[in-house]
Amino acid sequence: MDSAYLFGIASQRNAWLTARQSVVAENVANADTPDYKAKDIAPFEDVLNQIGMRMVADNEAHISMGSGATEGVAHTGKQDWVVDTTDKDVSLEQEMLKAGEVSRAYSLNTSIVKAFNRMVLSTVKG
Repeated sequence: MDSAYLFGIASQRNAWLTARQSVVAENVANADTPDYKAKDIAPFEDVLNQIGMRMVADNEAHISMGSGATEGVAHTGKQDWVVDTTDKDVSLEQEMLKAGEVSRAYSLNTSIVKAFNRMVLSTVKG
């Protein structure tokens, strides 16, 4: 049995948040560098839209679900995130707002995983 998909999404989200925090820190560190332009990472929602989700049959005895059903699901390992360079100079205020967003997103992600873990444990105990 595969691990719950929510844990995989949460892990990918944490990896994305880590990468975004690194880009924000790089922007802050280079704020006074001449000709340095602000960078950011493509939104996590765009990554999820690229992956997509579809039903698959992993056994010949399963009901066919149309074309491409036997291809399986693409599992991603280490993710390379798309970093976009803007044409704007670094604004420390904007970068601090982004850092706050990352911090809140980490907290939310952790809360969701804890709640899901408690739910899984309660179903196993019951």
